[in-house]
Amino acid sequence: MLTRQQIEGAIAAGSGILRLEPSWVPRSFMIPGRRLKLHPDDLYALGGDRGGINERWFSSTTNADNGPGTPADEGLSYVRQADGSRFLLRDAVDQAGDLLLGQDVMSREGGWNLLCKFFDNMGPIPHHMHQSEEQAQLLGRKGKPEAYYFPPQYNKTDNDFPYTFMGLEPGTTKAQVRRCLENWNRGDNGILNLSRAFHLEVGTGWQIDPRILHAPGSLVTYEPQVNSDVFAMFQSEVEGRITPRALLTKDVPPQYHDDLDYIVELLDWDANVNPTFAQDNRVFPRPVKPFAETESAGFREQWVCYGTQWYSAKELTVLPKRSVTVRDPEAYGVIFTQGYGAVNQVHVSTPSMIRFGEMTEDEIFVTAAAARDGVRIENHSATDPLVLLKHFGPGNPDNQPLTTTRRKK
Repeated sequence: MLTRQQIEGAIAAGSGILRLEPSWVPRSFMIPGRRLKLHPDDLYALGGDRGGINERWFSSTTNADNGPGTPADEGLSYVRQADGSRFLLRDAVDQAGDLLLGQDVMSREGGWNLLCKFFDNMGPIPHHMHQSEEQAQLLGRKGKPEAYYFPPQYNKTDNDFPYTFMGLEPGTTKAQVRRCLENWNRGDNGILNLSRAFHLEVGTGWQIDPRILHAPGSLVTYEPQVNSDVFAMFQSEVEGRITPRALLTKDVPPQYHDDLDYIVELLDWDANVNPTFAQDNRVFPRPVKPFAETESAGFREQWVCYGTQWYSAKELTVLPKRSVTVRDPEAYGVIFTQGYGAVNQVHVSTPSMIRFGEMTEDEIFVTAAAARDGVRIENHSATDPLVLLKHFGPGNPDNQPLTTTRRKK
């Protein structure tokens, strides 16, 4: 069993930095987009019946909910130590969450209530929604809001459909949506005829609250979210592929599986037919400080997901051959998207190709004490910027003043 002493040793060895192994997740109903740097021979490393690997989960203490045949640790992040030994980040939080997250966060949240990932598909995901906290609690689960950011380094090509259907066309009726659900087994049930598609712009993002229909498009997406994997698919066919009806009712109480009125009422109707949906939900990056003030110090930092109480995220760029010490009030996970260097003397680098099961140097977890003391980030390249994405759990006090500003470009 993992002990508190072992966790203390791992934290001390990295000066507050824990190195994490890649956590790969397949989805049987999607086609991988092939941009997550996973070797082409390994896209179906978990078996064709499990589906292609189209997601990578970060700093995860959440199991992937992929049905029968899912390994017990699928979706979970492992901490890798210098001697090659490993332990689950989830176990470390369970055993010594105060050392990782701070006693204040453990008292308030009870754990690391965040899941963050890249998802990468050749085409769109079926139109679906995520249950609210109240709805998910009926099955002993958590509700799921989520945010999107489209990192330039992972989006050199758009793939097949760089558009996302979101919500429903104003004037749509519940009866029309119900009719689509009635037509589930007739091929395309026509749900997209009731929705609107928005073109996705690299370097920007969206906020998707629970109970809102959305069909994410084919850009590689950085997605902070509440640590949950609940959903209900509302689209029966995507690009000729049939969506099993079981995915409509996966997180619906069994007594309501055939109650289409109940399923329609899962939607937040006003939010879905909102005529200013894009204005209210699109998110533009916001500098933490004006770049003119920070570039002379060798860095740029901007909020890329903000404006909610559930999570937040920043993108930090350290200029070539420069270094910076950054302080944050909370623990956070990190994925590097460009360059190489060091974080508190822990070497980091972004790979060009990853074999399934092999270790990388592009993902870390920063403990609360290290974040508050200040983390020194060094760019060792003379030409390439060092770019990283930092994901925070709920309650980040630096995010609180931004809760009304996400809509401003």
